[in-house]
Formats: sequence, C-alpha cells, structure tokens
Amino acid sequence: MINYREIFEQQGLDYLTYRALIDQLLLEGKATGDVTYDLHYTKMNVQRMNRVDKTVSLNDELTSTIEHLKENYKFLVITEGWCGDAAQIVPVFNKIATASLGKIDLKFVLRDKNLPLIDAHLTNGGRAIPVLIVLNKSADQVLGTWGPRPQILQQLLKEWKKENIEMPVLAEKLHGWYAKDKTQTTQAGLTELLKRLEN
Repeated sequence: MINYREIFEQQGLDYLTYRALIDQLLLEGKATGDVTYDLHYTKMNVQRMNRVDKTVSLNDELTSTIEHLKENYKFLVITEGWCGDAAQIVPVFNKIATASLGKIDLKFVLRDKNLPLIDAHLTNGGRAIPVLIVLNKSADQVLGTWGPRPQILQQLLKEWKKENIEMPVLAEKLHGWYAKDKTQTTQAGLTELLKRLEN
C-alpha cells in the first residue's frame, strides 16, 4: 500500500529545490540516476527547462480552469533530471501551481528512489516518466493521473519505435515535436484533467 501523504510530505521537493538538486549534482559530475551517461542528457535538459520556464505562457482555457478551481489539490510528480520528456513538461506543472495561487501544492520525487510508487503507475508496463499523480487536499486519495507525455506524442513515439529509429534520432524527433508544439498539447491534456477533477 502506497502512503502518498508520507511520500508527498517527507520526500517531495518543491520546484526550486528539485532544480537546485539537479544543478548541484551536475557540479559534482552526477545525475539524479546512478549512471554517468545521464550527465549529457541532464545538461541538455537543464537548458530545456530554462527555456520552457522563460517561454511558457498558460493559454486562456487553462488559466480560466485554474482560476475556477473549487477544491485544493496536491500534485505529486515522479521524475528524474535526465528525462527528456520531464524537461519539457515539469516547468508547465510549476506554472500551473504558481497560477493556482495556493490551490495546487506541487512536489517532485525521483523515480529511482521510489520504485514502489512508479510501479503503481506504470505506462504499458514500463516506468515511463514524468507521471503526475493528483491527490486530494489531505494527500490520502489519488484523484487522477497524467503522463508520461501528451497522448498524441505517445502514439507517435509508438509508431517511431516500430520503424527502429536509432535513439539519438528518436530523441531529436521527440524534442522537435515539443519545440513546435510550444506546450499547447500538454496544456490541453492538463486542462482536461483539471476539468474532470472538478466535475
């Protein structure tokens, strides 16, 4: 049985602390995972997160949905600093929490330090991240989940994998899609999630 409240309160990092952890580990020549090849990805992801932080602007529908939230929620995000999808998405979670003016409390936990947690939220049998788990105000009930990427991209990725595209090319296609989309599909998915929570 997963104790979501305990994980949220005792292990959860706020966005600035999560970002600072990644930066600190990089200075030490480490990534949030245990393997050194993650360093290259982590460095690129820090740049991606910086870019999304600076450029993301919540669209009108999402902004309105956040403004009209009646309940308070806890957002628990399973992530890692080396994850490319996370780099494109976690700044959006942060923007949403900031715009909620206290209605959404956002925390991040590392996947590989919380295997029972990710194993309770697998995607097609895999430990894909980021995964957003929406909890009620007291963090003892799961109300919904979202992730590890927009549904359209999930489908595209499935098709690209069938074509046996090499990993670096696959990553390029993935990040190219995110760059063109400018977080709009992610925002649409999260708008739907918030609307479902409130109905």
